[in-house]
Amino acid sequence: MNPQATLLENVPMSRQTAWRAGGVARFGYAPSSEEDLSLFLARHSFSDLPVVFVGLGSNLLVRDGGLAALVVFTHRGLSKLSILGHGVDALFYASSGVALPKLARFSANMGYEGAEFMAGIPGSVGGALAMNAGCYGSEVWDCVQRVRTITANGEIKERPVSDYLVGYREVSPKHEGKEFFIGAWFGFVAGDGQKSRARISELLKRRVREQPLSKPNSGSVFRNPDGDFAARLIESNGLKGRSNGPAVVSDKHANFIINNGDATAKNIEDLIAEVQSEVECKSGIRLKREVHIVGDHL
Repeated sequence: MNPQATLLENVPMSRQTAWRAGGVARFGYAPSSEEDLSLFLARHSFSDLPVVFVGLGSNLLVRDGGLAALVVFTHRGLSKLSILGHGVDALFYASSGVALPKLARFSANMGYEGAEFMAGIPGSVGGALAMNAGCYGSEVWDCVQRVRTITANGEIKERPVSDYLVGYREVSPKHEGKEFFIGAWFGFVAGDGQKSRARISELLKRRVREQPLSKPNSGSVFRNPDGDFAARLIESNGLKGRSNGPAVVSDKHANFIINNGDATAKNIEDLIAEVQSEVECKSGIRLKREVHIVGDHL
């Protein structure tokens, strides 16, 4: 049964983002389904406000002054997950609010391999499509067969992979006009489900060992530069443990910034800039953010 659609005003984004920090969004809408979202956007005019899609709130920082936007929260209602066909012709459909670890487990339980790496990405399908999320040597768009999008006025479209330029942590449409990902069809390899589940378990244990999961964080803050690793550069420049108030560069993994208490978005953003500046000054490499920063300063 689909959840009831909800429209709210003045939504605290600190409750909707993985860092547990940030200001208030002007409007928030949690659709009950893809079709409900289409009808809502077609019937309601928010022409004076941008539309922002948020899933699990990883890889996102909302500044303390808030976000003058309509935020669409996908993780409750955009949750369709299914398999179409069987054998080598099977496709997996996942709506944008589906958590990537859930897609990985579903694929394994259906007897398919190739989605295991997704269990290590703490986000949902929509955000992963928008940035070509990846880990452990694989990327989400490696598995995409086609996508489903929606415009700000509610028009739903299906597009082939060839409609996009896909690179490392970057996806650019070849077509005109703003569209948002609301789902995708994925192709995985028919194989050994037990083997796939074992691999997922192994990767999850590795994630627990290597990442600071006990504190609010947004995953990897910076992209890896060509031929190197952001974490290595940050650590080699003595920045592990560097803090700005309760925002701290993790001692466990240098490419993570944790909220060690009641950090503000400004604490986090200033620490990101400080790390970028020091790494560039000492190593000559300007780290590019993987995290998206939106909203207004106080």
